[in-house]
Amino acid sequence: MGRLTTHVLDTTNGVPGAEIRVELFRVEGNDIQFIKEVVTNSDGRTDTPILEGEQFLSGKYQLVFHVASYYQAKGVELDDVPFLDDVVIRFGLNDEDAHYHVPLLVSPYSFSTYRGS
Repeated sequence: MGRLTTHVLDTTNGVPGAEIRVELFRVEGNDIQFIKEVVTNSDGRTDTPILEGEQFLSGKYQLVFHVASYYQAKGVELDDVPFLDDVVIRFGLNDEDAHYHVPLLVSPYSFSTYRGS
């Protein structure tokens, strides 16, 4: 069975992105369906896969990482309208038996991602 996981790294401080709220949505055309919300643990990961089992279906998905609130909680002074507030990553799941890992490397002013292992 396939599964979806993530890992957030705070590149400003060189630490895992702990306590970051992450939302998962399924995208079908113009419709976006909320699936679930998770919070990263002290290692910047979720305690269980974000998506797995019967819910793990091929298609287009979207992860929303709430990074501005993370940095504000750490005492980072951000603009009234932060440059990066919510980081949105859209991606496709094609193989229902595969492990898809979507890491996020983030700072208040930049981010990157890739298909991890």
